[in-house]
Amino acid sequence: KIFKMKSKQKNVVKESELGLTVKKESDFSEWYTQVVQKAELVDVRFGIQGFVVHRPWGFAIIKKIYEYFEKEVEEQGHQQFLFPTVVKEKALNQEKEHAGFTPEVFWVSEAGDQKIEERFALRPTGEAQIYPIYALWLRSYRDLPFRGYQDRISVFRNEMTTRPFLRGREFLFFETHDVFNKHEESLKQIQNDLETCWKVIYEKLKIPFFYFKRPFWDKFNGADATFTPDTLMPDGKRNQLASTHDLGQNFSKAFEIKVAGEDEKEHYVWQTCFGPGIWRIMAALIGIHGDDKGLVLPFEVAPVQVVIIPIFLKKTKMEETRVSKLANLVKEKLQKEGYRVKLDEGEETPGYKYHHWELLGVPIRIEIGPKEVQEMKLTLVKRTDTRKLGIKLESLQKEIKKNANSVDVNIKERANTYFKGSVKNADTLEQLKRIIKVHLGFTKVPFCSVEKQGEKCAEKLQKETDGVKVCGTFYPKPEKPKQGQKCLVCNRKAFCIVYVAKSY
Repeated sequence: KIFKMKSKQKNVVKESELGLTVKKESDFSEWYTQVVQKAELVDVRFGIQGFVVHRPWGFAIIKKIYEYFEKEVEEQGHQQFLFPTVVKEKALNQEKEHAGFTPEVFWVSEAGDQKIEERFALRPTGEAQIYPIYALWLRSYRDLPFRGYQDRISVFRNEMTTRPFLRGREFLFFETHDVFNKHEESLKQIQNDLETCWKVIYEKLKIPFFYFKRPFWDKFNGADATFTPDTLMPDGKRNQLASTHDLGQNFSKAFEIKVAGEDEKEHYVWQTCFGPGIWRIMAALIGIHGDDKGLVLPFEVAPVQVVIIPIFLKKTKMEETRVSKLANLVKEKLQKEGYRVKLDEGEETPGYKYHHWELLGVPIRIEIGPKEVQEMKLTLVKRTDTRKLGIKLESLQKEIKKNANSVDVNIKERANTYFKGSVKNADTLEQLKRIIKVHLGFTKVPFCSVEKQGEKCAEKLQKETDGVKVCGTFYPKPEKPKQGQKCLVCNRKAFCIVYVAKSY
Protein backbone atom coordinates (compact mmCIF):
# COMPACT_ATOMS: atom_id res chain seq x y z
CA LYS A 1 0.00 0.00 0.00
CA ILE A 2 2.82 2.40 0.92
CA PHE A 3 4.58 1.62 -2.37
CA LYS A 4 1.39 2.21 -4.39
CA MET A 5 0.76 5.50 -2.59
CA LYS A 6 4.30 6.73 -3.30
CA SER A 7 3.96 5.66 -6.91
CA LYS A 8 0.74 7.66 -7.28
CA GLN A 9 2.36 10.70 -5.65
CA LYS A 10 5.27 10.42 -8.05
CA ASN A 11 2.90 10.39 -11.01
CA VAL A 12 1.06 13.44 -9.69
CA VAL A 13 4.34 15.35 -9.56
CA LYS A 14 5.22 14.18 -13.05
CA GLU A 15 1.88 15.27 -14.46
CA SER A 16 2.31 18.68 -12.84
CA GLU A 17 5.77 19.08 -14.35
CA LEU A 18 4.62 17.78 -17.71
CA GLY A 19 1.84 20.26 -18.43
CA LEU A 20 2.09 23.85 -19.60
CA THR A 21 1.83 26.41 -16.83
CA VAL A 22 0.63 29.35 -18.94
CA LYS A 23 -2.19 29.95 -21.40
CA LYS A 24 -1.31 30.57 -25.03
CA GLU A 25 -3.61 33.58 -25.25
CA SER A 26 -2.36 35.29 -22.10
CA ASP A 27 1.42 34.81 -22.54
CA PHE A 28 2.32 33.50 -25.97
CA SER A 29 6.05 34.02 -25.51
CA GLU A 30 6.27 31.84 -22.40
CA TRP A 31 3.79 29.34 -23.84
CA TYR A 32 5.96 28.97 -26.95
CA THR A 33 9.10 28.49 -24.86
CA GLN A 34 7.46 25.79 -22.77
CA VAL A 35 6.04 23.91 -25.77
CA VAL A 36 9.37 23.91 -27.58
CA GLN A 37 11.09 22.38 -24.57
CA LYS A 38 8.39 20.26 -22.90
CA ALA A 39 7.14 18.76 -26.17
CA GLU A 40 10.67 17.47 -26.80
CA LEU A 41 11.40 19.55 -29.90
CA VAL A 42 14.79 20.98 -28.97
CA ASP A 43 17.18 21.08 -26.03
CA VAL A 44 18.53 24.58 -25.45
CA ARG A 45 21.19 23.48 -22.95
CA PHE A 46 23.95 22.98 -25.51
CA GLY A 47 25.79 25.89 -23.93
CA ILE A 48 26.41 28.22 -26.89
CA GLN A 49 23.82 30.91 -27.63
CA GLY A 50 21.87 30.32 -30.82
CA PHE A 51 22.86 26.65 -31.18
CA VAL A 52 20.30 24.04 -30.15
CA VAL A 53 20.01 20.26 -30.11
CA HIS A 54 17.17 18.93 -32.26
CA ARG A 55 15.50 16.18 -30.29
CA PRO A 56 14.10 13.05 -32.00
CA TRP A 57 10.42 14.04 -31.78
CA GLY A 58 11.00 17.51 -33.19
CA PHE A 59 13.39 16.30 -35.86
CA ALA A 60 10.91 13.65 -37.03
CA ILE A 61 8.44 16.48 -37.73
CA ILE A 62 11.12 18.47 -39.55
CA LYS A 63 11.98 15.43 -41.69
CA LYS A 64 8.38 15.31 -42.91
CA ILE A 65 8.55 18.98 -43.88
CA TYR A 66 11.76 18.29 -45.80
CA GLU A 67 10.15 15.30 -47.52
CA TYR A 68 7.20 17.38 -48.69
CA PHE A 69 9.46 19.97 -50.29
CA GLU A 70 11.78 17.35 -51.77
CA LYS A 71 8.84 15.65 -53.49
CA GLU A 72 7.59 18.90 -54.99
CA VAL A 73 10.90 20.19 -56.32
CA GLU A 74 11.96 16.79 -57.69
CA GLU A 75 8.70 16.54 -59.61
CA GLN A 76 9.72 19.84 -61.25
CA GLY A 77 13.03 18.29 -62.33
CA HIS A 78 15.35 19.46 -59.57
CA GLN A 79 18.42 17.32 -58.91
CA GLN A 80 19.91 17.06 -55.45
CA PHE A 81 23.54 17.87 -54.73
CA LEU A 82 25.57 18.67 -51.63
CA PHE A 83 28.20 21.39 -51.27
CA PRO A 84 30.69 21.84 -48.41
CA THR A 85 29.73 23.76 -45.27
CA VAL A 86 32.31 26.48 -45.99
CA VAL A 87 32.65 29.25 -48.56
CA LYS A 88 35.71 31.19 -49.76
CA GLU A 89 35.97 34.80 -48.63
CA LYS A 90 36.69 35.92 -52.19
CA ALA A 91 33.53 34.21 -53.49
CA LEU A 92 31.40 35.68 -50.71
CA ASN A 93 32.46 39.20 -51.73
CA GLN A 94 32.26 38.63 -55.48
CA GLU A 95 28.67 39.83 -56.01
CA LYS A 96 28.47 43.42 -54.78
CA GLU A 97 25.08 43.36 -53.03
CA HIS A 98 25.49 39.79 -51.77
CA ALA A 99 28.65 40.90 -49.95
CA GLY A 100 26.26 42.49 -47.45
CA PHE A 101 26.14 39.09 -45.74
CA THR A 102 29.76 39.37 -44.56
CA PRO A 103 29.06 41.17 -41.24
CA GLU A 104 26.87 38.19 -40.24
CA VAL A 105 29.23 35.31 -41.05
CA PHE A 106 31.44 33.17 -38.85
CA TRP A 107 35.06 33.07 -40.04
CA VAL A 108 37.44 30.13 -39.82
CA SER A 109 40.96 31.53 -39.53
CA GLU A 110 42.91 28.94 -37.54
CA ALA A 111 43.55 25.20 -37.68
CA GLY A 112 44.97 23.93 -34.41
CA ASP A 113 47.52 26.56 -33.39
CA GLN A 114 48.30 27.58 -36.98
CA LYS A 115 46.85 30.53 -38.90
CA ILE A 116 45.16 29.61 -42.17
CA GLU A 117 46.60 31.41 -45.18
CA GLU A 118 43.19 32.25 -46.62
CA ARG A 119 40.37 32.35 -44.11
CA PHE A 120 36.95 31.07 -45.10
CA ALA A 121 33.43 31.38 -43.77
CA LEU A 122 30.73 29.01 -42.59
CA ARG A 123 28.06 29.42 -45.26
CA PRO A 124 25.34 31.99 -44.52
CA THR A 125 23.54 30.80 -47.68
CA GLY A 126 24.55 28.88 -50.80
CA GLU A 127 24.96 31.30 -53.73
CA ALA A 128 28.66 32.10 -53.28
CA GLN A 129 29.46 28.39 -52.91
CA ILE A 130 27.40 27.06 -55.76
CA TYR A 131 27.69 29.61 -58.55
CA PRO A 132 31.46 29.36 -59.13
CA ILE A 133 30.86 25.64 -59.77
CA TYR A 134 27.88 26.36 -62.03
CA ALA A 135 30.29 28.41 -64.16
CA LEU A 136 32.27 25.18 -64.68
CA TRP A 137 29.30 22.87 -65.20
CA LEU A 138 27.15 24.89 -67.61
CA ARG A 139 28.65 25.57 -71.04
CA SER A 140 25.87 25.42 -73.61
CA TYR A 141 22.24 26.51 -73.94
CA ARG A 142 21.54 22.77 -74.21
CA ASP A 143 22.61 22.38 -70.56
CA LEU A 144 19.66 24.55 -69.54
CA PRO A 145 17.35 24.71 -67.80
CA PHE A 146 19.33 23.37 -64.87
CA ARG A 147 17.53 22.91 -61.59
CA GLY A 148 19.49 21.89 -58.50
CA TYR A 149 18.88 21.83 -54.77
CA GLN A 150 20.42 20.89 -51.46
CA ASP A 151 18.72 20.38 -48.12
CA ARG A 152 19.04 18.86 -44.63
CA ILE A 153 21.96 21.22 -44.13
CA SER A 154 22.80 24.03 -41.72
CA VAL A 155 23.67 27.65 -42.43
CA PHE A 156 25.31 30.04 -39.99
CA ARG A 157 24.66 33.70 -39.22
CA ASN A 158 25.75 35.71 -36.22
CA GLU A 159 22.30 36.67 -34.95
CA MET A 160 22.35 38.76 -31.77
CA THR A 161 18.84 37.73 -30.68
CA THR A 162 18.03 34.03 -30.93
CA ARG A 163 15.01 31.83 -30.36
CA PRO A 164 14.44 28.22 -31.45
CA PHE A 165 12.87 27.99 -34.91
CA LEU A 166 12.61 31.78 -35.25
CA ARG A 167 16.21 32.99 -35.11
CA GLY A 168 19.41 31.08 -34.54
CA ARG A 169 23.11 31.23 -35.25
CA GLU A 170 22.82 27.81 -36.84
CA PHE A 171 19.56 26.86 -38.49
CA LEU A 172 18.24 24.23 -40.89
CA PHE A 173 18.13 25.07 -44.56
CA PHE A 174 16.66 24.12 -47.93
CA GLU A 175 17.64 25.88 -51.15
CA THR A 176 17.07 25.49 -54.88
CA HIS A 177 19.31 27.19 -57.44
CA ASP A 178 17.97 27.27 -60.98
CA VAL A 179 19.49 28.46 -64.25
CA PHE A 180 17.72 29.40 -67.50
CA ASN A 181 18.35 30.71 -70.99
CA LYS A 182 15.55 33.29 -70.81
CA HIS A 183 14.16 35.59 -68.17
CA GLU A 184 10.64 34.41 -68.91
CA GLU A 185 11.66 30.94 -67.76
CA SER A 186 12.92 32.39 -64.47
CA LEU A 187 9.60 34.13 -63.86
CA LYS A 188 7.76 30.88 -64.54
CA GLN A 189 9.98 29.12 -61.99
CA ILE A 190 9.13 31.74 -59.38
CA GLN A 191 5.45 30.95 -59.92
CA ASN A 192 6.26 27.25 -59.46
CA ASP A 193 8.09 28.05 -56.22
CA LEU A 194 5.10 29.95 -54.88
CA GLU A 195 2.82 27.08 -55.90
CA THR A 196 5.11 24.72 -54.00
CA CYS A 197 4.65 26.87 -50.90
CA TRP A 198 0.89 26.63 -51.27
CA LYS A 199 0.95 22.85 -51.67
CA VAL A 200 3.24 22.23 -48.71
CA ILE A 201 2.71 25.04 -46.22
CA TYR A 202 -1.04 25.43 -46.60
CA GLU A 203 -2.40 22.15 -48.00
CA LYS A 204 -0.09 19.78 -46.09
CA LEU A 205 0.70 21.77 -42.94
CA LYS A 206 -2.54 23.82 -42.75
CA ILE A 207 -0.70 27.12 -42.20
CA PRO A 208 -2.47 30.11 -43.84
CA PHE A 209 -0.42 32.99 -45.28
CA PHE A 210 -0.30 35.95 -47.67
CA TYR A 211 2.08 36.32 -50.62
CA PHE A 212 4.06 39.57 -50.69
CA LYS A 213 6.47 41.17 -53.07
CA ARG A 214 9.14 42.58 -50.79
CA PRO A 215 10.04 46.30 -51.00
CA PHE A 216 13.23 47.21 -52.88
CA TRP A 217 15.21 47.91 -49.71
CA ASP A 218 14.27 44.60 -48.10
CA LYS A 219 14.82 42.17 -50.97
CA PHE A 220 17.44 39.44 -50.93
CA ASN A 221 21.01 40.69 -51.35
CA GLY A 222 21.78 40.50 -55.07
CA ALA A 223 18.22 39.86 -56.26
CA ASP A 224 16.15 41.97 -58.64
CA ALA A 225 12.97 40.98 -56.76
CA THR A 226 11.96 38.85 -53.77
CA PHE A 227 8.61 37.17 -53.09
CA THR A 228 7.56 35.67 -49.76
CA PRO A 229 4.67 33.78 -48.14
CA ASP A 230 4.16 35.42 -44.73
CA THR A 231 1.97 34.27 -41.88
CA LEU A 232 1.08 35.77 -38.53
CA MET A 233 2.08 34.40 -35.16
CA PRO A 234 -0.29 34.70 -32.15
CA ASP A 235 1.78 37.57 -30.69
CA GLY A 236 0.92 39.62 -33.79
CA LYS A 237 4.34 39.40 -35.43
CA ARG A 238 4.91 38.53 -39.08
CA ASN A 239 6.69 35.25 -39.71
CA GLN A 240 8.31 34.94 -43.16
CA LEU A 241 7.92 31.28 -44.11
CA ALA A 242 9.94 31.15 -47.32
CA SER A 243 11.35 33.30 -50.10
CA THR A 244 11.90 32.98 -53.83
CA HIS A 245 14.13 35.37 -55.72
CA ASP A 246 14.45 36.66 -59.26
CA LEU A 247 18.24 36.99 -59.44
CA GLY A 248 18.21 38.35 -62.97
CA GLN A 249 21.76 38.18 -64.35
CA ASN A 250 23.42 39.69 -61.29
CA PHE A 251 25.13 36.52 -60.12
CA SER A 252 25.83 35.16 -63.58
CA LYS A 253 27.78 38.33 -64.36
CA ALA A 254 29.58 38.28 -61.02
CA PHE A 255 30.57 34.61 -61.33
CA GLU A 256 30.90 34.48 -65.12
CA ILE A 257 28.16 31.90 -65.70
CA LYS A 258 27.87 32.02 -69.47
CA VAL A 259 26.65 29.55 -72.05
CA ALA A 260 27.01 29.33 -75.79
CA GLY A 261 23.65 30.14 -77.36
CA GLU A 262 22.00 28.90 -80.52
CA ASP A 263 23.58 31.90 -82.26
CA GLU A 264 26.99 30.51 -81.19
CA LYS A 265 27.61 33.61 -79.04
CA GLU A 266 28.15 33.57 -75.28
CA HIS A 267 25.26 34.73 -73.12
CA TYR A 268 24.91 35.32 -69.39
CA VAL A 269 22.28 33.05 -67.87
CA TRP A 270 19.20 33.99 -65.88
CA GLN A 271 18.82 32.62 -62.36
CA THR A 272 16.41 32.06 -59.48
CA CYS A 273 16.80 30.68 -55.98
CA PHE A 274 14.14 29.45 -53.57
CA GLY A 275 14.45 28.93 -49.84
CA PRO A 276 11.61 27.37 -47.82
CA GLY A 277 12.27 28.42 -44.22
CA ILE A 278 12.27 25.01 -42.54
CA TRP A 279 12.74 26.53 -39.09
CA ARG A 280 10.20 29.30 -39.62
CA ILE A 281 7.61 26.84 -40.91
CA MET A 282 8.19 24.72 -37.81
CA ALA A 283 7.64 27.80 -35.62
CA ALA A 284 4.34 28.51 -37.38
CA LEU A 285 3.25 24.88 -37.01
CA ILE A 286 3.86 25.14 -33.26
CA GLY A 287 2.47 28.61 -32.72
CA ILE A 288 -0.64 28.61 -34.91
CA HIS A 289 -1.97 25.08 -34.34
CA GLY A 290 -0.89 24.51 -30.74
CA ASP A 291 -3.24 24.96 -27.76
CA ASP A 292 -3.06 25.05 -23.97
CA LYS A 293 -2.29 21.32 -23.88
CA GLY A 294 0.68 21.55 -26.26
CA LEU A 295 1.30 20.67 -29.90
CA VAL A 296 -1.48 19.95 -32.37
CA LEU A 297 -0.19 18.12 -35.45
CA PRO A 298 -1.77 17.29 -38.80
CA PHE A 299 -2.18 13.54 -39.16
CA GLU A 300 0.48 12.96 -41.83
CA VAL A 301 3.03 15.15 -40.04
CA ALA A 302 2.84 13.45 -36.63
CA PRO A 303 5.75 11.09 -35.78
CA VAL A 304 3.17 8.92 -34.01
CA GLN A 305 -0.26 9.08 -35.60
CA VAL A 306 -2.14 6.80 -33.22
CA VAL A 307 -1.27 6.07 -29.60
CA ILE A 308 -2.89 3.11 -27.81
CA ILE A 309 -3.37 3.39 -24.04
CA PRO A 310 -4.17 0.14 -22.17
CA ILE A 311 -6.21 0.71 -19.00
CA PHE A 312 -6.13 -1.73 -16.08
CA LEU A 313 -8.70 -1.38 -13.32
CA LYS A 314 -8.30 -4.39 -11.02
CA LYS A 315 -4.82 -5.23 -12.31
CA THR A 316 -5.46 -8.94 -12.18
CA LYS A 317 -3.36 -11.17 -14.40
CA MET A 318 -6.42 -12.16 -16.44
CA GLU A 319 -7.43 -8.53 -16.96
CA GLU A 320 -3.93 -7.50 -18.01
CA THR A 321 -3.65 -10.43 -20.43
CA ARG A 322 -6.97 -9.70 -22.13
CA VAL A 323 -6.39 -5.94 -22.39
CA SER A 324 -2.83 -6.38 -23.65
CA LYS A 325 -3.93 -8.96 -26.21
CA LEU A 326 -6.55 -6.62 -27.68
CA ALA A 327 -4.18 -3.66 -27.58
CA ASN A 328 -1.52 -5.58 -29.49
CA LEU A 329 -4.10 -6.80 -31.99
CA VAL A 330 -5.16 -3.20 -32.68
CA LYS A 331 -1.53 -2.14 -33.00
CA GLU A 332 -0.80 -4.88 -35.54
CA LYS A 333 -3.90 -4.07 -37.59
CA LEU A 334 -2.97 -0.40 -37.83
CA GLN A 335 0.69 -1.05 -38.60
CA LYS A 336 -0.32 -3.35 -41.47
CA GLU A 337 -2.26 -0.40 -42.88
CA GLY A 338 0.90 1.71 -42.75
CA TYR A 339 0.06 3.90 -39.77
CA ARG A 340 2.72 5.03 -37.29
CA VAL A 341 1.47 3.53 -34.01
CA LYS A 342 2.69 3.56 -30.42
CA LEU A 343 1.41 1.14 -27.76
CA ASP A 344 2.22 2.86 -24.47
CA GLU A 345 2.83 0.04 -21.99
CA GLY A 346 4.66 2.24 -19.48
CA GLU A 347 3.91 2.09 -15.75
CA GLU A 348 2.54 5.64 -15.56
CA THR A 349 -1.15 6.26 -14.93
CA PRO A 350 -3.54 6.62 -17.89
CA GLY A 351 -3.95 10.29 -16.95
CA TYR A 352 -0.22 10.88 -17.19
CA LYS A 353 -0.12 9.18 -20.58
CA TYR A 354 -3.05 11.24 -21.88
CA HIS A 355 -1.26 14.48 -20.91
CA HIS A 356 2.03 13.30 -22.36
CA TRP A 357 0.73 12.38 -25.81
CA GLU A 358 -1.53 15.43 -25.98
CA LEU A 359 1.52 17.59 -25.25
CA LEU A 360 3.35 15.92 -28.14
CA GLY A 361 0.39 16.49 -30.46
CA VAL A 362 -0.51 12.90 -31.38
CA PRO A 363 -3.69 13.17 -33.52
CA ILE A 364 -5.59 10.07 -32.32
CA ARG A 365 -5.68 8.19 -29.02
CA ILE A 366 -7.27 4.77 -28.55
CA GLU A 367 -8.14 3.64 -25.03
CA ILE A 368 -8.57 -0.07 -24.29
CA GLY A 369 -9.72 -1.33 -20.90
CA PRO A 370 -11.83 -4.20 -19.51
CA LYS A 371 -15.03 -2.60 -20.82
CA GLU A 372 -13.65 -2.41 -24.36
CA VAL A 373 -12.49 -6.06 -24.14
CA GLN A 374 -15.91 -7.21 -22.99
CA GLU A 375 -17.80 -5.31 -25.70
CA MET A 376 -15.09 -5.75 -28.38
CA LYS A 377 -15.21 -2.01 -28.96
CA LEU A 378 -12.58 0.71 -28.72
CA THR A 379 -12.64 4.23 -27.31
CA LEU A 380 -11.22 6.83 -29.69
CA VAL A 381 -10.26 10.42 -28.80
CA LYS A 382 -9.10 13.04 -31.32
CA ARG A 383 -6.48 15.61 -30.35
CA THR A 384 -8.76 18.39 -31.60
CA ASP A 385 -11.82 17.18 -29.67
CA THR A 386 -12.21 15.97 -26.08
CA ARG A 387 -15.21 13.74 -26.83
CA LYS A 388 -14.76 9.99 -26.45
CA LEU A 389 -16.08 7.99 -29.39
CA GLY A 390 -16.99 4.31 -29.21
CA ILE A 391 -15.98 2.44 -32.36
CA LYS A 392 -16.34 -1.20 -33.38
CA LEU A 393 -13.20 -3.27 -33.74
CA GLU A 394 -14.22 -4.46 -37.20
CA SER A 395 -14.57 -0.82 -38.32
CA LEU A 396 -11.12 0.17 -37.04
CA GLN A 397 -9.44 1.09 -40.33
CA LYS A 398 -12.48 2.98 -41.58
CA GLU A 399 -12.79 4.96 -38.32
CA ILE A 400 -9.10 5.85 -38.22
CA LYS A 401 -9.22 7.16 -41.78
CA LYS A 402 -12.40 9.14 -41.10
CA ASN A 403 -11.18 10.66 -37.85
CA ALA A 404 -7.70 11.40 -39.24
CA ASN A 405 -9.38 13.46 -41.93
CA SER A 406 -11.58 15.09 -39.29
CA VAL A 407 -8.49 16.15 -37.29
CA ASP A 408 -6.97 17.76 -40.37
CA VAL A 409 -10.21 19.54 -41.27
CA ASN A 410 -10.51 20.87 -37.72
CA ILE A 411 -6.91 22.12 -37.74
CA LYS A 412 -7.35 23.90 -41.07
CA GLU A 413 -10.68 25.46 -40.06
CA ARG A 414 -9.24 26.77 -36.80
CA ALA A 415 -6.19 28.20 -38.57
CA ASN A 416 -8.32 29.89 -41.24
CA THR A 417 -10.61 31.38 -38.61
CA TYR A 418 -7.60 32.65 -36.67
CA PHE A 419 -6.05 34.20 -39.79
CA LYS A 420 -9.25 35.65 -41.24
CA GLY A 421 -9.37 38.75 -39.06
CA SER A 422 -5.66 39.50 -39.23
CA VAL A 423 -5.85 42.65 -41.42
CA LYS A 424 -6.93 46.18 -40.50
CA ASN A 425 -6.80 49.44 -42.49
CA ALA A 426 -5.24 52.77 -41.62
CA ASP A 427 -5.04 55.98 -43.68
CA THR A 428 -2.77 58.01 -41.41
CA LEU A 429 0.19 57.42 -39.12
CA GLU A 430 -1.89 58.39 -36.09
CA GLN A 431 -4.56 55.83 -37.02
CA LEU A 432 -1.87 53.17 -37.41
CA LYS A 433 -0.41 53.99 -33.98
CA ARG A 434 -3.84 53.56 -32.41
CA ILE A 435 -4.51 50.30 -34.26
CA ILE A 436 -1.24 48.59 -33.34
CA LYS A 437 -1.95 49.15 -29.64
CA VAL A 438 -4.93 46.78 -29.80
CA HIS A 439 -4.57 44.82 -33.07
CA LEU A 440 -2.24 41.85 -33.38
CA GLY A 441 -1.75 41.52 -37.09
CA PHE A 442 -1.24 43.20 -40.46
CA THR A 443 -2.40 46.70 -41.31
CA LYS A 444 -2.89 47.97 -44.86
CA VAL A 445 -1.69 51.54 -45.36
CA PRO A 446 -1.18 53.94 -48.30
CA PHE A 447 2.51 54.40 -49.13
CA CYS A 448 4.54 56.51 -51.51
CA SER A 449 6.73 53.80 -53.05
CA VAL A 450 8.22 50.33 -52.53
CA GLU A 451 11.16 51.29 -54.75
CA LYS A 452 14.36 52.89 -53.49
CA GLN A 453 12.76 56.30 -52.93
CA GLY A 454 10.39 54.87 -50.30
CA GLU A 455 13.12 53.57 -48.00
CA LYS A 456 13.35 56.72 -45.86
CA CYS A 457 9.62 56.61 -45.21
CA ALA A 458 9.93 52.92 -44.20
CA GLU A 459 12.73 53.77 -41.75
CA LYS A 460 10.72 56.62 -40.24
CA LEU A 461 7.63 54.39 -39.98
CA GLN A 462 9.60 51.72 -38.13
CA LYS A 463 11.10 54.28 -35.74
CA GLU A 464 7.83 56.03 -34.90
CA THR A 465 5.82 52.83 -34.40
CA ASP A 466 8.29 50.89 -32.26
CA GLY A 467 9.27 48.36 -34.89
CA VAL A 468 6.44 48.15 -37.45
CA LYS A 469 7.96 47.25 -40.84
CA VAL A 470 6.75 47.36 -44.42
CA CYS A 471 6.11 43.73 -45.42
CA GLY A 472 5.46 44.52 -49.08
CA THR A 473 2.66 44.73 -51.60
CA PHE A 474 0.09 41.97 -51.98
CA TYR A 475 1.07 39.50 -54.69
CA PRO A 476 0.18 38.81 -57.48
CA LYS A 477 -2.42 41.63 -57.59
CA PRO A 478 -1.28 44.59 -55.49
CA GLU A 479 -4.06 46.84 -54.24
CA LYS A 480 -4.12 50.39 -55.56
CA PRO A 481 -4.69 53.47 -53.38
CA LYS A 482 -7.98 55.30 -53.56
CA GLN A 483 -8.18 58.61 -55.37
CA GLY A 484 -6.46 61.29 -53.29
CA GLN A 485 -4.83 58.94 -50.75
CA LYS A 486 -1.46 60.07 -49.48
CA CYS A 487 1.52 58.27 -47.98
CA LEU A 488 0.92 58.02 -44.26
CA VAL A 489 4.55 59.02 -43.57
CA CYS A 490 5.59 61.75 -46.02
CA ASN A 491 2.07 62.91 -47.01
CA ARG A 492 2.96 62.81 -50.70
CA LYS A 493 0.79 61.04 -53.26
CA ALA A 494 0.44 57.32 -52.50
CA PHE A 495 1.28 55.03 -55.39
CA CYS A 496 0.73 51.71 -53.60
CA ILE A 497 -0.95 49.96 -50.68
CA VAL A 498 1.48 48.09 -48.44
CA TYR A 499 1.00 45.66 -45.57
CA VAL A 500 2.84 46.53 -42.37
CA ALA A 501 3.44 44.58 -39.16
CA LYS A 502 5.95 43.93 -36.46
CA SER A 503 8.27 41.14 -37.54
CA TYR A 504 10.65 38.52 -36.21
